[in-house]
Amino acid sequence: MQRGSDRLSVHRDEEMKHELQGLLRSGHPTRTEEWNDPEPFAEDDPAVAYGPVTPNRGPTSLESVRLELARILNRGSFPAGPRELMRTLDRRHAPDTLVEALGRLPRQARYGSVQELAEALTRSPEEDNP
Repeated sequence: MQRGSDRLSVHRDEEMKHELQGLLRSGHPTRTEEWNDPEPFAEDDPAVAYGPVTPNRGPTSLESVRLELARILNRGSFPAGPRELMRTLDRRHAPDTLVEALGRLPRQARYGSVQELAEALTRSPEEDNP
């Protein structure tokens, strides 16, 4: 028979209170419920401490820029020049700093893949002018 109350039984209330007691006291996840803990970072995860991964901002690696570009661009975007890629990135709401970095690339250049584009974006200006 329904009493009109959504409360659980007294026994279930006590059980739930006991389950949460360690978490409430310690302020961090307890070892009793490992399935509920957040997963640790993997060694190969890109560093996102400085916000979105963009070239010329914080410790950027080729892999992290390539990953960010691959999230936004697809195979149909290539081959293309910087201006075409800028329009594509802008339509897909890419970070402005990524679009601006493409604007600094030579206009006559053509890129056949995300890898080629990421290499061009992460290449230092000293490498271009020997």
